[in-house]
Amino acid sequence: MTRLVLLGPPGAGKGTQAALLSDRLGVPAVSTGDTFRAHVAQGTELGRTVQEYLDAGRYVPDAVTNAVVRDRLQQPDVAAGFILDGYPRTTDQVRELDGVLAESGVALDHVLEITADVDELVRRLSARALAQGRSDDTEDVVRTRQRVYAEQTAPLVEVYSGRGLLRSVDGLGEVADVTARLVAALGAAPVAVA
Repeated sequence: MTRLVLLGPPGAGKGTQAALLSDRLGVPAVSTGDTFRAHVAQGTELGRTVQEYLDAGRYVPDAVTNAVVRDRLQQPDVAAGFILDGYPRTTDQVRELDGVLAESGVALDHVLEITADVDELVRRLSARALAQGRSDDTEDVVRTRQRVYAEQTAPLVEVYSGRGLLRSVDGLGEVADVTARLVAALGAAPVAVA
C-alpha cells in the first residue's frame, strides 16, 4: 500500500508525475485540480465558484476543497492507497487530511516535493496556456500562484519534514528522469525523527 502526497509549486509537473506514479504503483491519483476543472467544464455551481478563484490566481477555499477530498478518499478504489496531487496546500488542510486518514485507521507513507525554478515554471505554464487556452495560466496569474504557494504551501515542507515523511526531488529535466528520481525517493530509507 502507498499513501502518498505530491507537493510542489504550480507547473512543477505534479499532475504528469502523479499519473505516471499511479500506473507504476497501481493506486489512483487524486487531483483536486482535475476535479475542480471537471466542475468548471460541466458548469456546475461549484465550477462557477472555482473559476472565479482560478481566474484571480487564488486557491479555492479550504472548506470546499476539504469536502471534495474527504468524499474522494472514502471511495472504495483508494482503500489500497492513493497519490494526492494538489492537496493538502495549507497547514489547515494537513490537519483535515490527518483527521480523514485517522478515521480510516491509516496514515501517509510518503510525501514527495517536486522542486523547480520559478522562471522555468512561468515559461512552462505560459506555454501550456497557449496550447490549452487556459485562462488561469497568464503570466501575472502564474506569478501570483507561485507567490501564494510560497506563502501558504511551502510551510507543509517543514511539517512533513518534521514527521520524517518528506523527500525533495528536482523536477527539472526529462519527464522519465524526474519519474526515476521520484521512484528512487520512495525507496529511500525514512529519516529518523528525534
